[in-house]
Amino acid sequence: MTEGRSGVWAGALEALPLMLGYFPIAFSFGVAATRAGLSGWEAMGLSIIVFAGAAQFLAIALITGGTPVVLAGLTLAAMNLRHVLYGPVLLQKAGRPATRWAGIWSFALTDEVFGAALGAMARGQRFSEGFMAVLGLAAYGAWVAGTAAGAWAGGGALDAWPAVAAGLDFMLPALFLALLLSILSRAQVPVILASVLATVVVTLGLSARVETLQAAGTLGLFAGMIAGAVTGVAWRARDAQ
Repeated sequence: MTEGRSGVWAGALEALPLMLGYFPIAFSFGVAATRAGLSGWEAMGLSIIVFAGAAQFLAIALITGGTPVVLAGLTLAAMNLRHVLYGPVLLQKAGRPATRWAGIWSFALTDEVFGAALGAMARGQRFSEGFMAVLGLAAYGAWVAGTAAGAWAGGGALDAWPAVAAGLDFMLPALFLALLLSILSRAQVPVILASVLATVVVTLGLSARVETLQAAGTLGLFAGMIAGAVTGVAWRARDAQ
């Protein structure tokens, strides 16, 4: 496929399931934010600037818990550090150097956008900035629109449907896992197992020693990232011998 309409059209098609998944989760975030005391504009600001589902829910807990702004900012930055790697990974898969508009489309590289792009490329989609821009910005638009709808509905919008509220909490990681499982290969299994094991062990081991469960989860994610990276390098070196 080329950079023109085909890339844009392919990006729009890939974005549809993300938009359908993002809108209700963002609606839940907007409801949770207003329930926690944030204004609708403040909830919108988080979605416009941060655009990271799990980090935004954590931000609500940190803000309402009285966490200092600097510490809250560092915690959220650490939690989202993995996003820095997504752009280089996609460019490496595409066999291309840094592109002209990478600073724009890379802003929208959430876990799910990255997973969708990686899956599309594994199925033969040619990398293009048009494809990435439409895929990312469509997901971004659905997230911001969902937040606006949830904030407008108010903090009690989901009180009558507790099962729906509970299901939305799991929807974001479930969406990401579904995207990754669609492109899972045998070579990636050791890396995934090492990451999961390290994340679980560190999170459970630190849950009673740190101030909040969120802090333990953040450190667990770091441990999983490091374990996965080390395992991947070791596995590739083993195959190269």
